[in-house]
Amino acid sequence: MSFFNSIGRSMQRSGPRGPKRSPTPTSATFPNATSTIDAASPATVSAPTQGVQKPLYLCSPFVEAALVKGNFKTIVMLPKYVDIMEWVAVNIFDFFQNLNMFYGVISECCTQQSCPAMSAGPTLNYTWINQDRKSVQLPAPTYIDYVMTWVQNLLDDENNFPTKSGQDFPASFPSTIKHVYRQLLRVFAHIYHAHYSQILHLRSEPHFNSLFAHFLAFGREYELLDVKDVRGSANVPAVGIGALWERWKEMGILES
Repeated sequence: MSFFNSIGRSMQRSGPRGPKRSPTPTSATFPNATSTIDAASPATVSAPTQGVQKPLYLCSPFVEAALVKGNFKTIVMLPKYVDIMEWVAVNIFDFFQNLNMFYGVISECCTQQSCPAMSAGPTLNYTWINQDRKSVQLPAPTYIDYVMTWVQNLLDDENNFPTKSGQDFPASFPSTIKHVYRQLLRVFAHIYHAHYSQILHLRSEPHFNSLFAHFLAFGREYELLDVKDVRGSANVPAVGIGALWERWKEMGILES
C-alpha cells in the first residue's frame, strides 16, 4: 500500500482514534548549531579505491544472521482496521528507539578522531546542509547527534506526532517522515561501515541485521525510501548498505 496515495483518505477519517504510543523520553535541547535538516544533504562519492576489502557485513555467516527468517514483507503489511498514519508513526517511533539504543552502546567508539566524517563506505561520505544552504562535512558523532536530537524533538512535538484522541496528523506528516527516514538510513549506514566490528563483538549482528532489514522493507512498502537513497545511482555498483540491500534481495529477505 502506498502511504502517499492513501493520505487523502486518512486525513478525512472521522471518529476518535485508538490507543496511542507510549510517551517518548524527554530529549536534550537541540544543539546551538547553524544547521538544518529541511532537505536531503548530498552524499559525496569519491573515486573507488583498488583492493578494498569486502566489508564484514557482506561476508558469511554475518550477512545471513537474523532473528527473523524469511521475507519481511509479512511483518510490514498494514494490519486490518489500523490507520495508516498511526501505523507509520508507531513504526518510526520503534525504529528510532531501537537504533538510538544500538548507537548508544557503540557511541564510545564513534569519536571525532575515529570518525572525522559521516562515512558510509570507503568512497561514500554524507554532508550536512548548514543555514546558508551549503554542504559541510561534519564528524560522524556530531552529525548523528544532530539527527537523533532532531528526530527526538519531532517525536516530542504534539503538532507532528499527536498522541491525544481525536487529534489528526498534520498534512506535512508524509514529507516529514521521508526526511526522518533518509536521515535514520544514514545512521544505519555509518554504523555498518564504521562500527560493525563492535556489533559483532557484542554478538548483536542478528538483532541489528533484523532491525535494518525491517527498516528497509517498511520504507519500501510505504514509499518512505527511494532506491537511490539506499544504493545510489543505478549506473554504478552499489557500495556500503546498498550492496547489503542487493545481497538481501538475492537471498529473498527483501523484495525487489
